[in-house]
Amino acid sequence: MPKQEKGKSHSTRPVSKRPPSWCKYQPEEVEALVIKLAREGHPPSRIGTILRDQYAIPLVKPLTGKTITQILREAGLAPSIPEDLANLLKKAARLSAHLEKHRKDVHNKRALQLVEAKIHRLAEYYKQEGILPPDWKYEPKAASIA
Repeated sequence: MPKQEKGKSHSTRPVSKRPPSWCKYQPEEVEALVIKLAREGHPPSRIGTILRDQYAIPLVKPLTGKTITQILREAGLAPSIPEDLANLLKKAARLSAHLEKHRKDVHNKRALQLVEAKIHRLAEYYKQEGILPPDWKYEPKAASIA
Protein backbone atom coordinates (compact mmCIF):
# COMPACT_ATOMS: atom_id res chain seq x y z
CA MET A 1 0.00 0.00 0.00
CA PRO A 2 1.47 3.41 -0.92
CA LYS A 3 2.51 5.60 1.98
CA GLN A 4 1.96 9.30 2.50
CA GLU A 5 5.38 10.46 3.64
CA LYS A 6 4.67 14.17 3.43
CA GLY A 7 3.72 16.43 6.25
CA LYS A 8 5.07 16.00 9.74
CA SER A 9 3.17 18.90 11.28
CA HIS A 10 0.17 18.02 13.43
CA SER A 11 -1.35 18.74 16.80
CA THR A 12 -0.81 16.32 19.67
CA ARG A 13 -3.89 14.61 21.05
CA PRO A 14 -4.48 14.95 24.79
CA VAL A 15 -2.90 12.12 26.79
CA SER A 16 -5.71 11.69 29.31
CA LYS A 17 -9.10 10.35 28.26
CA ARG A 18 -10.77 12.30 31.07
CA PRO A 19 -11.97 15.85 30.39
CA PRO A 20 -9.40 18.41 31.60
CA SER A 21 -10.16 20.36 34.76
CA TRP A 22 -9.85 23.69 32.95
CA CYS A 23 -12.56 22.84 30.39
CA LYS A 24 -15.68 24.53 31.75
CA TYR A 25 -18.25 23.29 29.20
CA GLN A 26 -21.05 20.91 30.16
CA PRO A 27 -21.92 17.97 27.85
CA GLU A 28 -25.21 19.61 26.79
CA GLU A 29 -23.38 22.82 25.83
CA VAL A 30 -20.84 20.89 23.76
CA GLU A 31 -23.60 18.99 21.93
CA ALA A 32 -25.42 22.28 21.24
CA LEU A 33 -22.19 23.77 19.84
CA VAL A 34 -21.62 20.75 17.59
CA ILE A 35 -25.18 20.96 16.24
CA LYS A 36 -24.91 24.74 15.75
CA LEU A 37 -21.66 24.40 13.80
CA ALA A 38 -23.12 21.58 11.68
CA ARG A 39 -26.13 23.74 10.80
CA GLU A 40 -23.68 26.44 9.67
CA GLY A 41 -22.39 23.90 7.13
CA HIS A 42 -19.13 22.76 8.73
CA PRO A 43 -18.06 19.11 8.22
CA PRO A 44 -17.29 16.98 11.31
CA SER A 45 -13.51 17.36 11.02
CA ARG A 46 -13.75 21.15 10.90
CA ILE A 47 -16.19 21.13 13.83
CA GLY A 48 -13.54 19.39 15.94
CA THR A 49 -10.90 21.91 14.88
CA ILE A 50 -13.18 24.88 15.63
CA LEU A 51 -14.06 23.47 19.05
CA ARG A 52 -10.36 22.96 19.81
CA ASP A 53 -9.15 26.35 18.57
CA GLN A 54 -12.01 28.71 19.42
CA TYR A 55 -13.77 27.09 22.36
CA ALA A 56 -10.82 25.32 24.08
CA ILE A 57 -12.55 21.92 23.94
CA PRO A 58 -9.72 19.43 23.29
CA LEU A 59 -11.87 16.35 22.59
CA VAL A 60 -15.65 15.93 22.40
CA LYS A 61 -15.86 12.24 23.34
CA PRO A 62 -14.49 12.50 26.92
CA LEU A 63 -16.90 15.35 27.66
CA THR A 64 -20.08 13.97 26.11
CA GLY A 65 -19.39 10.24 25.84
CA LYS A 66 -20.22 10.47 22.11
CA THR A 67 -18.24 11.31 19.00
CA ILE A 68 -19.08 14.31 16.82
CA THR A 69 -20.53 12.00 14.18
CA GLN A 70 -22.74 10.24 16.75
CA ILE A 71 -24.07 13.61 17.95
CA LEU A 72 -24.81 14.64 14.36
CA ARG A 73 -26.48 11.29 13.62
CA GLU A 74 -28.79 11.70 16.64
CA ALA A 75 -29.68 15.22 15.48
CA GLY A 76 -30.29 14.01 11.91
CA LEU A 77 -27.46 16.16 10.53
CA ALA A 78 -24.94 13.45 9.66
CA PRO A 79 -23.84 13.31 6.03
CA SER A 80 -25.18 10.40 3.97
CA ILE A 81 -21.66 9.44 2.87
CA PRO A 82 -18.89 9.54 5.53
CA GLU A 83 -16.65 12.59 5.25
CA ASP A 84 -13.42 10.75 4.44
CA LEU A 85 -15.07 8.82 1.61
CA ALA A 86 -16.75 11.98 0.28
CA ASN A 87 -13.38 13.75 0.21
CA LEU A 88 -11.83 10.86 -1.74
CA LEU A 89 -14.74 10.95 -4.22
CA LYS A 90 -14.18 14.68 -4.78
CA LYS A 91 -10.46 14.11 -5.26
CA ALA A 92 -11.12 11.35 -7.81
CA ALA A 93 -13.53 13.64 -9.69
CA ARG A 94 -10.90 16.42 -9.79
CA LEU A 95 -8.25 14.01 -11.04
CA SER A 96 -10.60 12.62 -13.71
CA ALA A 97 -11.40 16.13 -14.94
CA HIS A 98 -7.68 16.91 -15.06
CA LEU A 99 -6.93 13.73 -17.01
CA GLU A 100 -9.61 14.54 -19.60
CA LYS A 101 -7.67 17.70 -20.48
CA HIS A 102 -4.20 16.20 -20.03
CA ARG A 103 -4.41 12.65 -21.34
CA LYS A 104 -0.66 11.96 -21.25
CA ASP A 105 -0.19 12.88 -17.59
CA VAL A 106 0.94 9.43 -16.46
CA HIS A 107 1.78 10.51 -12.91
CA ASN A 108 -1.75 11.65 -12.23
CA LYS A 109 -3.14 8.52 -13.92
CA ARG A 110 -1.29 6.59 -11.23
CA ALA A 111 -2.56 9.00 -8.57
CA LEU A 112 -6.13 8.38 -9.74
CA GLN A 113 -5.58 4.61 -9.52
CA LEU A 114 -4.34 4.98 -5.94
CA VAL A 115 -7.29 7.18 -4.94
CA GLU A 116 -9.77 4.77 -6.51
CA ALA A 117 -8.13 1.87 -4.66
CA LYS A 118 -8.56 3.80 -1.40
CA ILE A 119 -12.21 4.44 -2.28
CA HIS A 120 -12.81 0.72 -2.87
CA ARG A 121 -11.12 -0.28 0.41
CA LEU A 122 -12.98 2.34 2.43
CA ALA A 123 -16.32 1.52 0.78
CA GLU A 124 -15.84 -2.15 1.62
CA TYR A 125 -15.22 -1.25 5.27
CA TYR A 126 -18.29 1.01 5.44
CA LYS A 127 -20.45 -1.69 3.86
CA GLN A 128 -19.29 -4.19 6.49
CA GLU A 129 -20.05 -1.69 9.26
CA GLY A 130 -23.52 -1.01 7.82
CA ILE A 131 -22.84 2.68 7.20
CA LEU A 132 -23.17 2.33 3.42
CA PRO A 133 -25.87 0.17 1.83
CA PRO A 134 -24.59 -3.23 0.61
CA ASP A 135 -25.39 -2.36 -3.03
CA TRP A 136 -23.41 0.94 -2.99
CA LYS A 137 -20.81 0.97 -5.73
CA TYR A 138 -18.23 3.52 -6.80
CA GLU A 139 -18.68 4.58 -10.41
CA PRO A 140 -16.21 7.14 -11.77
CA LYS A 141 -18.76 8.68 -14.18
CA ALA A 142 -21.31 9.24 -11.41
CA ALA A 143 -18.62 10.71 -9.16
CA SER A 144 -17.64 13.27 -11.78
CA ILE A 145 -21.24 14.54 -12.03
CA ALA A 146 -21.68 14.99 -8.26
